[in-house]
Amino acid sequence: MKTKFIPVEVSFAEWKKDARYKAAYDALDKEFALASALIKARADAEMTQSEVAEAMGTTQAVVARLESGKVLPSTRTLERFAKATRTRLRISFVHENQV
Repeated sequence: MKTKFIPVEVSFAEWKKDARYKAAYDALDKEFALASALIKARADAEMTQSEVAEAMGTTQAVVARLESGKVLPSTRTLERFAKATRTRLRISFVHENQV
């Protein structure tokens, strides 16, 4: 028996119709943005999580947790990640009506 896979985009479009799901998803926007930025920096550096971890002096599991969006890292940790991926950390404040 073949398993039918539903593309994530199709599932996401359906889930977004539920107001409770959309509110919960939107509440996690900052965590998703940070996780996406970390993953992009690592991918652009063409590094594995293990390679970033070694450059940071930590473990692959720590890098995986950072990229999961489930933890809020310190600025110091973000600086170490940036150095490991040969990027620069830039933090900015944006007025609420510009978001």
